[in-house]
Amino acid sequence: MAKTEDIVIDEWDIKLDQKLNELKKCQEVKGLASCNPCDQFFGCELRKKYVIAVYESMNKGSGGGFEF
Repeated sequence: MAKTEDIVIDEWDIKLDQKLNELKKCQEVKGLASCNPCDQFFGCELRKKYVIAVYESMNKGSGGGFEF
């Protein structure tokens, strides 16, 4: 009997996907392949929100620091 794995998408993953889609749309509108060449790279609120969404999806909102 084959073993199947259930894919669980939680609220943190959904938020991450939403922010990633917003970021990609912005890049597309500006004709960029990434955020690096954008003149708003360091001050971009959309990019900051995406980074926060990545962090939260990694720790599932539990707070704390990055641990490697």
